[in-house]
Amino acid sequence: MQWNEQDTQAGDAEAIAALREAERIFAKESARGATAYRVEAGKPAERLEQFDPQAVQIIMVPRVVEG
Repeated sequence: MQWNEQDTQAGDAEAIAALREAERIFAKESARGATAYRVEAGKPAERLEQFDPQAVQIIMVPRVVEG
């Protein structure tokens, strides 16, 4: 999902809907055991415990289950 932070602050309905969908996906995947990381060029990846709408990019890594 992509959104523009300035558009969400300005009340743009499409940007707000995208932000809410990203939050929903984050919560759903976290509940399934996925780990979230904030990724930004030139910086090490940082683990996220909570959704950060100002993160440049968030990658969700599913839990690995041995079988």
